[in-house]
Amino acid sequence: MMMRGRKSVAVAVRRPDGEIAVQREPLSSLFSGRLREIPLVRGPIVLVETLFLGVRALFYSASVSLEEEEQTVSPAMLWGIVALGFILALGLFLALPLLIVHFIDPYVSSTVSNVADGVIRLVIFIIYLKAMNLMPDIRRVWAYHGAEHKTINAYEAGEELEVDRVRLYGTAHTRCGTGFILIVLVIAIVAHAFLGRPPMWIRFLERLAILPVIGAVSYELIRFTASHVKNKLVRVALIPGLALQSMTTQEPDDSQLEVAISALKRVLADDAEPVLEPAEETGPVAGMAGGAGGIHQ
Repeated sequence: MMMRGRKSVAVAVRRPDGEIAVQREPLSSLFSGRLREIPLVRGPIVLVETLFLGVRALFYSASVSLEEEEQTVSPAMLWGIVALGFILALGLFLALPLLIVHFIDPYVSSTVSNVADGVIRLVIFIIYLKAMNLMPDIRRVWAYHGAEHKTINAYEAGEELEVDRVRLYGTAHTRCGTGFILIVLVIAIVAHAFLGRPPMWIRFLERLAILPVIGAVSYELIRFTASHVKNKLVRVALIPGLALQSMTTQEPDDSQLEVAISALKRVLADDAEPVLEPAEETGPVAGMAGGAGGIHQ
């Protein structure tokens, strides 16, 4: 479980012997400097931060989990897995929708084709999440995601960070990486609608090129909705993202809550003022449920 504070990031891992190991390290100036306060610039920085810190958290988690077996995971292997996952994601969420709409292009306008491409991408994403929920190991990862949200919800409510208190809170959070991905997918439908219909490989490159811009705008939107969550219209707009979190969070057990609480307490101890900054679950992968959670700030 990774938690990011104002000054540091902490990773808590359950050792094979049952104890919780916590590693803490200070944040670099790139992830905590002035650039991170500039609208539209901070979004891409958060995404890079999420990937970088998330992979480091996974490396530490794997090292702790394998320490009794005296096995190691090389950084090259882990980054190779991340690169492979990135390539597969591009194929599944960019190339495949374009390939599908290629067969309907002769019968529809360019605008309809581009909108269909985005809708198909959204459907593929939902099917992907449903498929992941069929795997017991992934459901356990989702339970850690739920533990992260419960812990942050309890902290933001001013609750004591104890298992008995944190357990009472919900697994949904307004600044979750799952909701962020949904916003990205919806904005992409609008943005792509005006790109015309060049050859498929150019359409692929266009979508890839504007992805950082879409991510930057999406990040600003999720910050806006989170800071205006009491507004009735904002609460209605948040419903789809919160509903989608039912696929990426599960109810955690007490041992998972203990791990999340340990990570959060460690970063709060480093902060002069205990204010939580974005963590990243980026996952798409969000978040990294069980490693890093979402876009919490």
